[in-house]
Amino acid sequence: MTAALIVLVGLGAWEAIVRLGAVDELILPAPTQVLEALWTDRELLGPDLAVTTWEVVLGLAAAIAAGAALGIAMHVSPAARRALRPLVIGSQAVPVPVIAPLVVLVLGFGLGPKVLLVALVCFFPVAINLYDGLRDTDPDARKLLRSLDASRWQTLRMLELPSALPATFTGIKIAAAVAVIGAVFAEWSGSSEGLGHALLTANGQLATARAFAATLLLFLLAVCLYGAFALLERRVAGWTPRSRPGGP
Repeated sequence: MTAALIVLVGLGAWEAIVRLGAVDELILPAPTQVLEALWTDRELLGPDLAVTTWEVVLGLAAAIAAGAALGIAMHVSPAARRALRPLVIGSQAVPVPVIAPLVVLVLGFGLGPKVLLVALVCFFPVAINLYDGLRDTDPDARKLLRSLDASRWQTLRMLELPSALPATFTGIKIAAAVAVIGAVFAEWSGSSEGLGHALLTANGQLATARAFAATLLLFLLAVCLYGAFALLERRVAGWTPRSRPGGP
């Protein structure tokens, strides 16, 4: 309730500042103008939203698959951990705006480079959080399974993977929230459709309200993806104990 009130007050102040002429509408449109552009330009923004959503969903799926494979490999194999961990960490050292044009140059302007860049942005939190979750499994539970002659893979399947679910979902939710970044940079580097392309076009045409509307759609897409995985976490890992902020 408090957060909603803060948002409403902020939007009201923004609207008043623009309507009173303190800021040029060409630079900063009022919230009502952004909503109007969202409706009047729906035939332009709707298909672009669908394109970007498809890129993000495919890239996020690839990131989850790759991140899970890398996280498990680093956990079960010391050799894989020594070989892969520096590469996983190093992959985040190159800024996406720098590598995006190179990826598009090599792979072309199709769907492939967009999916790859989204996956590159997203796989790291999935891999690292899963790896940390697997390492943090209760050592006493591990000892119990060893005493029952459980194999390494049985321990992984029956104990470690379920125990790592909360940390894994944390990584997936982070990835979902930042996935649109990879898609936008990929579209900026070379695309004829998508919300990133819509942003560039709107800026070039000085259609500021439409640019803000496209940005709003990107924000809502990220929030919806985060919310979807938060709901899935409740379904899949709702049995895990949770503490409330500020206390048990």
